[in-house]
Amino acid sequence: MGDTHSAAGKNHEYATLSQGASDGKILFTWASGNLLILIGDIEVFLVYEFLMHKDEERVIELEFLRATENAALHSSHWMGRGDKEAADFAACDAIRGMFDLMDIRGEIVIGEGIKDEAPGLFIGEKVGTWAEGSPRFDVALDPVDGTTNVSKGMPNSISCIAAAIPEDGEDCALQEIPAFYMNKLSYPEVVRQAWIKDPSLPISVDAPISEVIKVSAKLLGKNVRDITVMVLDRPRNEYIIEQVRSLGSKLRMIADGDITAAMAPSLPSTDVDLYAGIGGAPEAVLSAAGLRCLGGGQQAKIWPADEAEKQQLIKDGWGDQLDRIYRSKDLAAGNNILFCATGISASPLLQGVHIDGKTAVTHSVLMRIKSKTVRFVEAHHDLRTKTIRLRSTKEETRM
Repeated sequence: MGDTHSAAGKNHEYATLSQGASDGKILFTWASGNLLILIGDIEVFLVYEFLMHKDEERVIELEFLRATENAALHSSHWMGRGDKEAADFAACDAIRGMFDLMDIRGEIVIGEGIKDEAPGLFIGEKVGTWAEGSPRFDVALDPVDGTTNVSKGMPNSISCIAAAIPEDGEDCALQEIPAFYMNKLSYPEVVRQAWIKDPSLPISVDAPISEVIKVSAKLLGKNVRDITVMVLDRPRNEYIIEQVRSLGSKLRMIADGDITAAMAPSLPSTDVDLYAGIGGAPEAVLSAAGLRCLGGGQQAKIWPADEAEKQQLIKDGWGDQLDRIYRSKDLAAGNNILFCATGISASPLLQGVHIDGKTAVTHSVLMRIKSKTVRFVEAHHDLRTKTIRLRSTKEETRM
């Protein structure tokens, strides 16, 4: 071999171009080891330019989607069986198994397990093959958002992943919040754009929900009584529930699964106008990524569950962040972010897994901030041949 040239990206080396010494042939070596023989300087230039501008999200996005599909399929066996930990383990096992096949250098920056004491994928865990030259991804995920719903056979559960390539100067595109809960308010794009033009509008997580409903009704061209607010059914959200009912607006309460709930106001297929209330902090980051793809908005504020947690947050250096209102772009920064989810049971976002004889049908969504493309994917899996690679077995396993 003669000269060797590197096509280097922002964070890693994509590939190597090696030129033969005598015959003028060019050997193009992918990071995965595949070879492509080209002839002439023009071809080398074109391949080099392709490598320098390769859209890594586009190349890998379907692999992330397969991970949530497999998680939904594998956890669906536990629907209604009263064991949410088993459902969560099944989803985690399937996601880890898919990650083991993916040529990425991934790290879990927002996971689960601490709040739920679940078997989940944990912050700091390395995922992917970590092959030389593979792209770096920060990963936020919830293998099962709505574990209680799955255990009880109830609607509104999904498996979801947000993955990001940090832009230059960023340590991480997905903001970890070291609290259990955040107080949230999410709304459709029309409301977000109006608030951007006039920040004096009472569209704030700190504002009374009654005021938010009134201004949203005007912006959406609706009567106050026709505004639908989705709220997580918890005692801590009782003050919101009372305000919505006192105003005469519609109320839709959910038992679990506030990622899809926060995204619902920005989905054209739902009649939800607002989402409000205190829910999980990791879920706020995932919904922020999805909302940035959809164009909707979200505000969130750290909500310590008790004085002990508040003092711990202050001790850990988060005291000056307790009054901060985080917008979607604060929790999911930059434009190199993708979001994908697959329904386990039916939700405002997606239909759940449906098994009919020898076929399993899954419904998924795949979105990117960069292109604002939203893809809804219906997949039919032949159960006679379908396999899922599991971390626990380290092999393809028949469903």
